[in-house]
Amino acid sequence: MERFGSVSFGPVLLVCLMSGASALLHTANLHSQCKSCDPHPADCRSYQCISNCSVSKVCPNPQDVCAAVWWRQAGVVTVETRCHNPTQPLRGVMLEDYSSSDCVLTIRHASGHNLRLCACTGRDCNERMLLNKPSEDLELVIMTASENKPFRLPQLCKFCDFESTECNATGVCESSCNITSICEDPEEVCVSAWRRSEGKALIETVCHNPALKFRGQYLTDYNNTRCEMKKVKGMEDFYICSCNAEECNDRLIFTGEADRVSLSAERKNLLTLLLLVLVPLLIAAVLLVSLFYFVCVCRQQKCKVPATKGMDSETCAIIMSDDNRSDSSSANANSLNHNTELLPVQLDAVVGKGRFAEVFRAKLKQASESPQTVAVKIFPYDEYASWKTEWEIFSDAELQHENVLQFITAEDRKTARQYWLITAYHERGNLQEFLSQHVIGWDELCQLGRSLARGVAHLHSDRTPCGRAKVAIVHRDLKSANVLVKSDLTCCLCDFGLSLRLDSSTSPEELANSGQVGTARYMAPEVLESRMDLENIESFKQADVYSMALVLWEIMSRCSATGDVREYEPPFGKLKEHPCVESMKDDVIRDRLRPEIPASWSNHMGVHLLSSTIEECWDHDPEARLTAQCVVERFGDISSAVIPPLSSDIKSTEDSGNDQK
Repeated sequence: MERFGSVSFGPVLLVCLMSGASALLHTANLHSQCKSCDPHPADCRSYQCISNCSVSKVCPNPQDVCAAVWWRQAGVVTVETRCHNPTQPLRGVMLEDYSSSDCVLTIRHASGHNLRLCACTGRDCNERMLLNKPSEDLELVIMTASENKPFRLPQLCKFCDFESTECNATGVCESSCNITSICEDPEEVCVSAWRRSEGKALIETVCHNPALKFRGQYLTDYNNTRCEMKKVKGMEDFYICSCNAEECNDRLIFTGEADRVSLSAERKNLLTLLLLVLVPLLIAAVLLVSLFYFVCVCRQQKCKVPATKGMDSETCAIIMSDDNRSDSSSANANSLNHNTELLPVQLDAVVGKGRFAEVFRAKLKQASESPQTVAVKIFPYDEYASWKTEWEIFSDAELQHENVLQFITAEDRKTARQYWLITAYHERGNLQEFLSQHVIGWDELCQLGRSLARGVAHLHSDRTPCGRAKVAIVHRDLKSANVLVKSDLTCCLCDFGLSLRLDSSTSPEELANSGQVGTARYMAPEVLESRMDLENIESFKQADVYSMALVLWEIMSRCSATGDVREYEPPFGKLKEHPCVESMKDDVIRDRLRPEIPASWSNHMGVHLLSSTIEECWDHDPEARLTAQCVVERFGDISSAVIPPLSSDIKSTEDSGNDQK
C-alpha cells in the first residue's frame, strides 16, 4: 500500500467507508416500507384478506407505520393501504396497536359507518389483514376473485362452537367469543344457540345455511339484523337465534327483551320524533274533531242528507241503522216474529229454488200504505238447522249494510209446518241470471264488482265503518247465484245458510266440525283438499276471497269494454253443470287451472288492472290472496283513474235502459 510520508491512508479510508455505509443503512431503517394503494377490491377467506396492492412505498416520515382500512358495501370488500403517522387520526379514528408485525383489524365506528382498521410495523405488513389474531396451528386459506371481478364477502359471524357462559337466558347477553369468521358459503347467516347441559350454561356461535336444519330446527328469523333468542318448542332450556348482519350473533337478546331494547331506542329518539310529527298530529286532531262533529250532527238529524256517492253518507247511513229500524218497512227486522197473528203476507210466485228452500215473490199488506213487495224464503220443517243458521246471521244488528240483503223478520209457520225468512225483494234477480241476459259496460262492471267486494269486506270485518264492534262472518258459499242485483245495478249478498260467525269463543274443534261446505265449482283449493288452517280464522276469509274472484271473473266476462264479449258461462264452464269435488280437484289442485283471462282484456287498461287483481285473489296460496277490503280499494283507485272508451259508455247506457222492467 502506498504511503504519504510516514502515514498510511488504507485503514483510514476503510473506516470512513464503513461508517458511511452504516449511516445510510441506519437512515433507511428509520423509514418503514408499506403497501400503498387507493381503495380497491380485496380477496378474502376464513380469517384474513389480501389487499392485492402491487405498489410498495418507503414511507416519507420516520414515525410512519403501515396501515390499512377495510370496509364492505353491498357485500364487496374494499381496502385502502397506506403509510400513516400513528399520532394522527386515520379516518377519524386513533390507532391503538401498531407495534405488532401482524395487521389485525379491529372494528371501529366513524362517520356513521363501521370500519375495520389495523396498523403494523414491518416490511409490507399491511398486505395481509387479519380479522383475528390466529393461533400457531390455524391454517389460513385465501379465496381469490375470479375473472377480475370484485370478491363478494359472505357474512362475518362470531364462530366459537360451544363455550361456557354466565348468561342465564334472560336480558341481553354477550357471547364472549373472540373469533370472527368469514362464512364459507355466501348463503350462510349468523346463528347462536344457548342451552343448559349438566347444570352448565353454554353458548354456541356459528355460521349456518338457513336452507338446512340447525339442531333439528329450521331458522325462521334469519333476515333480522339482531339475534333475538326464541325458545325451541319441545326442548327444555334450549334457545336459538339467527340474523344477517356483521357479527350480529355476538349480542343475544332473549324473548321479551327485544321489545324492551326497541322501546329503549325509541325513547332515545322520542324528542326528535315529536318534532317531526307535531304538525301532522295537530292536523289529524282537527280532522278527527271535525269528523266527530259531523257524525254527531248526522245522528241528531237522523241522517237526512241526500244520498251522494261518498263515504260520508254511507257511514252516516250505517250509524243511523238503529234509528232506521223503527221505520214501518223494517219494524220487525232482526227478530223472530212470535206474534200469534203472523204478518199478512200473500205469496205470489216462485222466483228461486235452492238446496234447502224455495223463494217466493210476495206482498206484505200494510194498514195505511200500499202493499210492499217482499221475498219470502220458505224452509220445510226438516230444514230447521238451515233456517236457524241463516236467521241467526241476520239477527246481528251490525250486519245491516247496503250490499247485504235487507232482512225483515223470521216466522215459524206451525200450521203449514214451515219456517219463513222475509226479506227485501229485488226484481232483477240474482247475478247469474242477470249476466246471462245482459252485456254490461265499464261503469256497470265497476258498480257491480265494487259493491260485491264491499259486501264481502263488510261481512269479514270485525268493525263497522263507524268503528262499532262487530262479529266477523264468512259466507262459505259465495257464487253468482247467491248475489242479488239491485235496481241501481249494485250487488247485495244473500243466502247465509252455510255462513259461519267467527266469534272469538269459537274453538278449532267447532270450526273443524263445520265440514267441507259450499259449491264445488267455487271452492278454494284448500277447501277442496280439506286442508284449511282451523287455528287461523283468516283462512276462512281467504277461501271466501277465492270464490269472490270467480264471481268477479263472471262479471268481467260480460263487459263490452274489451270489445270481445262471449256468451255467459260460469267459471270452469267446460265442466258439467254440477261438477263434484273430485273432478274440481283435478282441475284446480292437480292442474292448477283457473278461468281463462283472454288476451283482449289487456286492450282496456281498467279491465287489465282488474284482471290482475282477480289473479291475486285466486292465488293457490291462501296467504298470498288479497283481502276483500283491499279489492274495494283497488276498485276505487282503478275506476277513478281509468277513462273507458266512449263506445263502452254508450253500450252500457243502452243496456241499462233495456234492463228496466
